[in-house]
Amino acid sequence: MNVVRETNRWHGVSAMALLAAGVGVFTGSPVTLLVGVIGVAFAAYSRTASPPPTDFELTRVVSDPVLEPGDETTVEVTVENVGETTAPDLRIVDGVPDGLRVTGGSPRLGTALRPGKRDTFSYTLEAVRGDHAFGPAQAIARDFSGALEREFELEDETTITCTPRLQSSADDVPLREQTIRHVGRVATREGGTGVEFFATRDYRPGDPLSRIDWKRKARTGELTTVEFREERTATVVLLVDVREQAYLTVDAEEPGAVEHSIRAAGDAFSALLDSGDRVGIAALGPEEVWLAPGTGETHRAKARQLLSHASAFGQNPPEEMFYSTVKLRWLRRRIPSEAQVVYFSPLCDRFAPDVARRLDAMGHAVTVISPNPTTDETTGKRLARAERAQRIGTLRAGGIRVVDWNPDELLGVTLAKMNRRWAR
Repeated sequence: MNVVRETNRWHGVSAMALLAAGVGVFTGSPVTLLVGVIGVAFAAYSRTASPPPTDFELTRVVSDPVLEPGDETTVEVTVENVGETTAPDLRIVDGVPDGLRVTGGSPRLGTALRPGKRDTFSYTLEAVRGDHAFGPAQAIARDFSGALEREFELEDETTITCTPRLQSSADDVPLREQTIRHVGRVATREGGTGVEFFATRDYRPGDPLSRIDWKRKARTGELTTVEFREERTATVVLLVDVREQAYLTVDAEEPGAVEHSIRAAGDAFSALLDSGDRVGIAALGPEEVWLAPGTGETHRAKARQLLSHASAFGQNPPEEMFYSTVKLRWLRRRIPSEAQVVYFSPLCDRFAPDVARRLDAMGHAVTVISPNPTTDETTGKRLARAERAQRIGTLRAGGIRVVDWNPDELLGVTLAKMNRRWAR
C-alpha cells in the first residue's frame, strides 16, 4: 500500500485569508491585513507541497519468540529515517497479530525524524496457542504544511510461537467399555485378572493357586476359582469441532468454545496416554486433520505440535465450505472400528449433536465434552442456552454420555463429578 491524499487541513483558508485581507484594506487595520496576507501565503504553500517520502526502515525485536500460553513477551520496534529529507510528522501503528492481547505499553508511535535519526517504542504481548506472524506496520507521513499525507507499510518478518505443554488436569477421562485385548484401566464386564471381584466358577486345571477360594474349599470341599473384573486398554479418538458454528464466545476478550475444546483435548490426550490407552486426534471442520491412535512420547510430541500449530485449529473461524456428508464419510474410513470417540463441541447448532448420534450408530462408544459458551444476559442468549440444554438432554436420553462443562471450572473437577454420577 502506498497512497497519497490531501488532508483538507487548509480547506477554506484561502477564502478566509482573502476576506481578512479585504477587511484590513477596507478598515485600514494593518494587523488584520497582515493576518490575511500570512493566511494567503500558507494556503499557497500548501498547494505547492510535495508528497512526503517513504525512506524509513523498521526493525522489530521480540524478547522471547517461543512461549507457552499466558506468558508475556516484550516487543521493541525501531524506526529509522534512511532518506535525506526530514519527516516532520510520522505516525506508526505496529502490525500486532490477531488474537494476541497488548498488556503493557502501546504499539503506536508519533514522532518527527531528521535524516539518519531513529526512534523506538515497545509494548508487551500475552501469548496464546499457535503461530502468530506480525503484519506490516502501518505508517502515515505528512509534509511540513500537513496538507498532504502518504500512507504506506513497513515490513519486518517476525513470528511468535506458542506451544502449550500437554499436562493433564483430568486424572480420569470418562471412557466406555469399548476396549481392545490389552490390560489397561477400563473395567469391562468380563472376568479375568484385575482388582475388583467379578464372579466365581468351577476350578480348571492350570488356574493359579492364589485365585482358588480356599475358604469355600474348607467349608464345602469344592474347588472354585475367583475371577476379578478385567481391565483393558482403550483406543480413543479425540474429535474436536472446529466448524465456523463452533466459534462462539461469551466475551470477545476471553477464549471461545473452540479454544476451550482444544485445551480440553490436550488435557484428555495427556491423561489417556499416561493411562496406557491408544489415543488419536481428528478435526471436525473443512480441513482434514488426522493423527492415528498411538502411544509413547513421540506420539505425545506429534499431538502437541498438531493441537498448537495446525491451521485447522486456528484462532479464527475457517473460511472454507464445510461439507457434512463428505466429512462423516471421511471419519468413517479413518476411525478404527474398535475405537471410541470423545467429542468436543459446544453443541450450539443442530448438526453438532447429530455427529454424536451418527458416530454412535457406526458402533463407536461416544462421550461428549461440551464447553458452555452461553449466558442468560438477554432474552436471545437465554433462548440459545435453553436450546443447547435441550440438545444435551436429547443426547443423554439416547444413551450418549455428555459432560456439560463450564470452562470457569477446571476440566478435571467437572469430570470427577460426572464419573461419580455415572458410577452410581
